[in-house]
Amino acid sequence: MERSETELLLKGWGVTTAEFFYHMPDHIHVLNSYVWQEYDLAPDYPKMFEFIEFWQRELDGPLHSVRFAHRKLVSAGEWRNVVGEFKIH
Repeated sequence: MERSETELLLKGWGVTTAEFFYHMPDHIHVLNSYVWQEYDLAPDYPKMFEFIEFWQRELDGPLHSVRFAHRKLVSAGEWRNVVGEFKIH
């Protein structure tokens, strides 16, 4: 079941940005980086760990390290439903 972005944000999800450093498959002593960003749920980060498992299973460049940051964009206390509107000419 797909959830809307608003529903995810109100349930505590936020944006996780990760920078993956990996060894080039053909030049093992050369490091390259890849930036990944997705909505994820701290502190367990299920989406990021799912991506890391995919990387290790499917891609040739072995991971060297991962650096990440997480930002919760909105909390339930910061959102309120507006039930009226005033129009001024």
